[in-house]
Amino acid sequence: MLAKLQYISQGNTFSEQEYNVRNALDHGAGWVQVRWKNAPVFQHTALASAVKKWCESYRAVCIINDSVTIAKTVDADGVHLGLADDSILEARAQLDPGKLIGGTANSFADVVQRIDERCDYIGLGPFRFTTTKEHLSPLLGLEGYQQIIEALKKEFRAVPPIYAIGGIEIEDIECIRSAGVHGVALSRCITQQPQLISSIHKILHNNVANWR
Repeated sequence: MLAKLQYISQGNTFSEQEYNVRNALDHGAGWVQVRWKNAPVFQHTALASAVKKWCESYRAVCIINDSVTIAKTVDADGVHLGLADDSILEARAQLDPGKLIGGTANSFADVVQRIDERCDYIGLGPFRFTTTKEHLSPLLGLEGYQQIIEALKKEFRAVPPIYAIGGIEIEDIECIRSAGVHGVALSRCITQQPQLISSIHKILHNNVANWR
């Protein structure tokens, strides 16, 4: 089963990214998605290579945001693709078998698309406003997750693990989990307070009714 908590890296420079990722791993993060928008390719690749090695030493999963090429170059555990990025089919063709491919979704229709594309997991959001993502899609809020999960129950016997994402704070996690998502993907929350990771793990692993 995939981890219930994903850390999405944050930082404007290599050193900031490095510090934040190492800090998250030191505090128990078991999944790191390397996300560094607008960085030069050589720096992005260097960071991804470093994070892959750190994740190996911590036995954590290393996913690269957006770039199939970088994911393949550093032999990451997989890639996460936005709706406007390379297709899931293209990624499957380029990456070795067994690599994880996740996809972003912002609506019920997007989730259905990702299911049809056979994503390994889906990042569904945003939950609320966040400054870490440009061109933010309409906010889902708790009600949005509840409606989408209920609609999925009626149409599908099983779906890939769904992660809530976008402006989530620790106090939101229990109610979001109760909507039926598999887990959460956090960036700012963990970057600013990595010591919360152990508490987040406990919340996510409490017995919560789950449609799956």
